[in-house]
Amino acid sequence: MEILYSSTRNASEKVTASQAILKGLADDGGLFVPERIPTLDVSFKELADMTYQQTAYEVMKLLLTDFTEEELKTCIERAYDSKFDVEEIAPLVEAQGAYYLELFHGSTIAFKDMALSILPHLLITSARKNQVKNDIVILTATSGDTGKAALAGFADVKGTKIVVFYPKHGVSPIQEKQMVTQKGDNTYVVGIEGNFDQAQTGVKQMFNDKEFAKLMDENGYQFSSANSINIGRLVPQIVYYVYAYAKLLKNGEIAEGDKINVVVPTGNFGNILAAYYAKNMGLPIQKLICASNENKVLFDFFNTGKYDKNREFILTSSPSMDILISSNLERLIYHIAGNDADKNAALMKALNTTGVYEITPDMREKLADFEGGYTSEEDTAKTIKDLYDATGYVIDTHTAVAAGVYNQYKEKTGDTTKTVIASTASPFKFTRSVMNAIDKKYDAMGDFELVDELSKIGNVAVPNAIEEIRTAPVLHDHVCEVEEMPQMVKDFLQIKK
Repeated sequence: MEILYSSTRNASEKVTASQAILKGLADDGGLFVPERIPTLDVSFKELADMTYQQTAYEVMKLLLTDFTEEELKTCIERAYDSKFDVEEIAPLVEAQGAYYLELFHGSTIAFKDMALSILPHLLITSARKNQVKNDIVILTATSGDTGKAALAGFADVKGTKIVVFYPKHGVSPIQEKQMVTQKGDNTYVVGIEGNFDQAQTGVKQMFNDKEFAKLMDENGYQFSSANSINIGRLVPQIVYYVYAYAKLLKNGEIAEGDKINVVVPTGNFGNILAAYYAKNMGLPIQKLICASNENKVLFDFFNTGKYDKNREFILTSSPSMDILISSNLERLIYHIAGNDADKNAALMKALNTTGVYEITPDMREKLADFEGGYTSEEDTAKTIKDLYDATGYVIDTHTAVAAGVYNQYKEKTGDTTKTVIASTASPFKFTRSVMNAIDKKYDAMGDFELVDELSKIGNVAVPNAIEEIRTAPVLHDHVCEVEEMPQMVKDFLQIKK
């Protein structure tokens, strides 16, 4: 049965999966959501014997119903190939009783690769299906990882251009080097003098600017998004939770039907929303544990029912989570409002005008499966050190936020349910913070000296993504003020007006 997508702010706007992927954002500024969430139609026993690629097809075919079997399988094969440095794509590693789902084995060593390796192929296929003649311009704001993963995915893809905005002083040195050394004639990277929320708001404003859209069309272009607001990002993320469950079953860690908990370090809410969708598709998840850093807007929301972005923005050692406007939360709000677009639109309007909204007691009841937690900077560093000292396993700062929150949850509840922790980035992406957590003596070393030392103490090879940037020249040195973002796009596309 075909599944159509509607806007979270206007139930009457209905599009196919491919149209939703192409548009990225609905015309009214809402996000596309499936009209219904389908149920997995293969058993976990069958899934246990499948490869990552086969699992991806079984999950994605249910949501991307206007793609043919051949189209979808081709997209999957092109995405999950030798770009990943392990055959299983997303391995599970057991450490201190938890199962770390390593989502960082792709070309940019962060979980964004899991979806952004396939998005370009889904997008180009969608363009062909809908007879699109314009070049597609991917417009993206990044808090560090999406940018490089999107750049790597779209570099030199015919018929596309990509513009990435990032907070100039809000990403790690390795993250920045990965972006500014990106090759490809169709790539453009700009640092903004502001934070991620300002970059994201600037991108959304360009998406919603009808005059700009007209100007783009006149010049043979149209915008689409690679941010987690694009449903073409969200659907592939559901896959790895299903895959993790199937692997636990195959390895005899659980019996078919046993429940698991999932812990996700969360900023923009897309990654944990994918786990929520997986649960609603029939994956036996008991608790969805949402882990925040000191920018704990989501922790406060789950504990009070009030979302309030009016607070100090804190720069932390887990920069990809330094976010006060969690865009993907809007999809969850829409669902717990009973798929009521008007109710959701009113809450989003309140967020836009006052920076605050509060959900009803009825809606709060529907959040019973969620648990919010957060770690301080001190807790995050301690979690890295304690895990390394006990096991020799090194995790990055974002994964440490999740592990720290899980430790608190276990202590508070005594819950012994088997738990999967989404390990969202390689420790090599945040070497200074990781190595400082293990021992302060490392702070005297240079960035790439730290890389080699981490490889030595963790007994893991330096990822290719890091080797590539050691000596790579800077190809993008553009910096602008927030209000100059539209002009930077016009300059890159050589639009004169």
